[in-house]
Amino acid sequence: MTRPPAFLVLADGTTFEGHAAGHLPDDGVTTGEFVFNTALSGYQEVLTDPSYAGQIIAFTYPHIGNYGVTPLDDEAERPWCSGIVVRELTHIPSNWRSVGPLEGFLRQHRIPAIVGIDTRRLTRHLRSHGALPGAFGHADQATLIASAKLAEGTDGKDFVSMVSTKETYERGGGEFHVVALDYGIKTTMVQQLASRFRVTVAPSSISAREIRSLNPDGVFLSNGPGDPAALPREIDVLEALVGNVPIFGICLGHQLLATALGGSTFKLPFGHHGSNHPVKDLVTNKIEITAQNHNYAVQPDSLVRGVVSHVNLNDGVIEGIAASELNCFSVQYHPEAGPGPHDARYLFERFASMLRDSSLGVH
Repeated sequence: MTRPPAFLVLADGTTFEGHAAGHLPDDGVTTGEFVFNTALSGYQEVLTDPSYAGQIIAFTYPHIGNYGVTPLDDEAERPWCSGIVVRELTHIPSNWRSVGPLEGFLRQHRIPAIVGIDTRRLTRHLRSHGALPGAFGHADQATLIASAKLAEGTDGKDFVSMVSTKETYERGGGEFHVVALDYGIKTTMVQQLASRFRVTVAPSSISAREIRSLNPDGVFLSNGPGDPAALPREIDVLEALVGNVPIFGICLGHQLLATALGGSTFKLPFGHHGSNHPVKDLVTNKIEITAQNHNYAVQPDSLVRGVVSHVNLNDGVIEGIAASELNCFSVQYHPEAGPGPHDARYLFERFASMLRDSSLGVH
């Protein structure tokens, strides 16, 4: 397959040569913040995770697209990432579930790609220098260098309002009613909730008063993209809810809950993006292998209320918090997986138990 030559240029001037693939923008330039994902499979779920809005995903696994794509693996109606970087993009997939090649999927959703890149070198650079903004595409090198210098990261950016649902919708059924705040919620997350509860998925712009009017037994805080410090409105809503209704948060929802409990957040050098991060539950001392996708984390010792419940065994990052007296808890990782291991799906049952105890007046 003949592809036009392309360049990848980071904001610090580091340059890679490759070939353009997927959607080819008219100006030949794609910008965003480069991050790397270490998952060995699940590229479609990664691509369609709204938490990647504003970012360009570099896959460390060398062969991407081997098993094609299927609508069954979509985590959102469309990908929200800015583009992808791969070593080898398979154009003839082989899998009984496949309905077509990954490149067709990229073109359909207007997602640019650059292939033939030494992703090992790129990953080492990002590990050493942190997630960097930059540009790639089939424009001339001078244009890409200029675009890379102007490219912006995710600091201070609200991507949540872009990816959140615009209309409330319901899923599932059950004894308890949960309002899920959509900061960029994944389909697998909705499925896990809907298999246990009657779920109302609400836009991120919903107010605390509107949430109360839905009479929820509990509130769920979803994953999502960008900087939690750029979401003061969402934090204000949670401050009004904490202590009045049971709350369970995941990823960005975890960061926002921690902030509502008096904590603060900071940006990790290159984030956690993959399916094999070991996390220790400080209550049970059990180790879970977890799926993760985040660039921000809770600042150690910043919580005013609540305690740390889980930690990352790779770097000590806070992976979970709990405030039992306020009936809320959250985790930084993704217990629903998609892709990734299912070690932590018990947390949805923990939320169900919290709702049952709350309905009985047990704290």
